[in-house]
This record gives sequence, C-alpha cells and structure tokens, in this order.
Amino acid sequence: MPEPTAAVDAAVRRELALLDPQVRRSPARLGALLHPDFHEFGASGRHWDRASVIAALTEGGETGPGTAPVVISRPRGVQLAPDVVHLTFATEHHGRRAHRSSLWRLTGDGWLLYFHQATPFDAPRT
Repeated sequence: MPEPTAAVDAAVRRELALLDPQVRRSPARLGALLHPDFHEFGASGRHWDRASVIAALTEGGETGPGTAPVVISRPRGVQLAPDVVHLTFATEHHGRRAHRSSLWRLTGDGWLLYFHQATPFDAPRT
C-alpha cells in the first residue's frame, strides 16, 4: 500500500470530524465539510443529497448527548489524483456495522466530501 500523503491525512481528519457528534449537530460545521454536489448511498439503501443529510443528522436523535460514538476500523486511503482522495473504512454504531467508501475533492474551500457509500455487513462468526 502506498505511503499516506498529506491529502490522504487531510481527508482522514475531515472524515473523522464528520463522525464527531458536535459536528453532526451543527448545520454550519457539517455543511462546511460537504461538497455542494454531495450525495450518498446509505446503509439503508436510501439516496441522500447534501440538504437531506444535513437535515437528518442535525435534527435526528443519533447525535444527541449520551449517544454512543461511531467506532471506525481498518481505515485506508489513496490519493487518486491531485484533487481526489478515496477512503475506505468500517464502522460500528449501535451494533450496526457498515463498510464505507468516501471520495473527497479538493476545492477552494479545502477537502470536501463529494460522495459516500455505506454497505451493511454482519459480524464475522467465530
């Protein structure tokens, strides 16, 4: 695997910020991380655009005080082009697991999340 670049590091920091409950409760902070053309295919199978994600996260109950944190594992990143970074990782939240894939684009406002996809998976059997 290639060595992480400054771009990959920046995208990882911003991805982690998106998982911070304080960021997820703030439309301004959340919006500052999402590209104007952002869209997502969620673990539910639903297609989300920027406005619907901001509304769901800032109004939803999953980001309130005392909410369990989102735990990430197996983060990996690669810089595909000077202005594109691809991240993959797994998450667990409230017992639900998902493989995740994010595309980050460098803009005049810094690295912004352009596309995200989550695919649910079951825990490995032991």
